[in-house]
Amino acid sequence: MLLPLYTYPENKKANPGPAGIGTMMLFDPAETYGRKPNIAPIIFERLATSFDRRPSPEDILYYIYAVFYSNIYREKYAEFLKIDFPRVPFTANCEIFERMGELGKELVDLHLLRSPLLDVPIAKYRGRGDNNKIEKVKYDEARKRIYINDDKYFDNVAPEVWNYHIGGYQVLRKYLKDRKGRVMDDAPRYCRIITAIQKTIELQKKIDEIYAELEKNDIIIFDSESGNNG
Repeated sequence: MLLPLYTYPENKKANPGPAGIGTMMLFDPAETYGRKPNIAPIIFERLATSFDRRPSPEDILYYIYAVFYSNIYREKYAEFLKIDFPRVPFTANCEIFERMGELGKELVDLHLLRSPLLDVPIAKYRGRGDNNKIEKVKYDEARKRIYINDDKYFDNVAPEVWNYHIGGYQVLRKYLKDRKGRVMDDAPRYCRIITAIQKTIELQKKIDEIYAELEKNDIIIFDSESGNNG
């Protein structure tokens, strides 16, 4: 399922042809309707009323992203998340909204591997010999190493980073498992992924601190027709 932040409506303006016959022109250069936020207008309206300013679609995206990465939120609504789409508790407190949004943006940048925090990875690719083939993936918890064969490994990988799951998958294991039999030719990228997970865990702790405040403050309630419920 894809839930884009913006939609781009097709321009279906009738364009008379040379013989006077109307034709449908897509993406007519003479006129464009531009992009449209894929967010219910009522959400913008209610947030603008609470904050005395209208948040941008990106502001809302970053806030939601942070909420969904709150461990408190995930644990509290675990049973509901198994059977239905997640519901977003929109805070009526502008400061909390902005603080959550800032952390959400940091998470987005980490997960797109474009954060400057990844420029100095916490892990390094080490070992001896010329064998860089991904043969047998093994994690050495005592040494905090991920081995791809008997000789080569990634170091400084904490157990919580190695065991980190997204969408039911153990991220670091799956990455290597899907490439088994291939040469490890993207070690720097894998080191950045390791670092991104470590930073994500750190940010989740900060998010939980704010989320605890969020639930103590007023929550904006949307009716069922708005497409979102607080």
